Amino acid sequence: MMDADQNTLDVALRDAILERLGFSAAPIADLDGLRAVYRAWCEYVPFENVGKVIALRSGADTPLPGRFALGFFQAWLAHGSGGTCWSTANALHELLVSLGFRSRRAAAHMRDAGITNHGTVIVSIAGAEWLVDSSLLTHVPLPLTSETFLGKDPVFSAEVEHADGAHVLWTYSPPAAAHFPCRIFPKEAEHEEYLQRYEISRERSPFNSRLYAGTTRGREVLLLVGNVRWTRSDKGVTSRALTRNEVLESLRHEFRMSPDFLDRWIAADGLESAFEEASGPPPPLETRKPPSQR
Repeated sequence: MMDADQNTLDVALRDAILERLGFSAAPIADLDGLRAVYRAWCEYVPFENVGKVIALRSGADTPLPGRFALGFFQAWLAHGSGGTCWSTANALHELLVSLGFRSRRAAAHMRDAGITNHGTVIVSIAGAEWLVDSSLLTHVPLPLTSETFLGKDPVFSAEVEHADGAHVLWTYSPPAAAHFPCRIFPKEAEHEEYLQRYEISRERSPFNSRLYAGTTRGREVLLLVGNVRWTRSDKGVTSRALTRNEVLESLRHEFRMSPDFLDRWIAADGLESAFEEASGPPPPLETRKPPSQR
């Protein structure tokens, strides 16, 4: 039996992952293959803090979920769970490596606040570099070049600019009122750094209590923030407050989480915390504008 604290994927597990993602065969490690894998990831592997809340409320000695790729994918296959940035980025990176892509983990400053608080993935293909972020779920890989990229898709809004030896990704995600930046550094981040950053997040993170879950479904972005269900589509942005039963129904059917996984979350008072007011100060007001608005 494979050790869950293992970070490489064997062929059997890789193929089981691909089948769940909708592939009948392993994609070729080229740009079309990367597009296909990342699009499937955005639709099938949620960014969520349900598992993290369960672990945090189970005791200080409980390991955070998904620290290693093997355990991450075992949980995903069994329960439909995903994770937050450090675990999802590591898992996506290891999946891409198992498929033959030249992938590397990277670290970033979410909201460009000067704090290393975000993990992401960069893939090199034929001399070009592409960003596939497992948290922001931009639907398509984004080019990392010396030129500014202005995405035209109103649903998966993204812009990228080169600045001071790094790239700044601008995205918009409700309930934020406007685009916000994430500064991505090109240097490879080792798995040990991810583990350390993930542990640090026990003490301070917006994803340690109140529900947050995100996924995509075709031409739609779906988010649960607390007990509010947000969508962004070609028709615009909508939001609606959910009842407790509706929160559970959304997590079960729209995010594909298992009843057992959700029962553990309920037992950890996770459902009740979804209805609490957001704690801590709100993010600082972003006064800068994305490239398209300057």
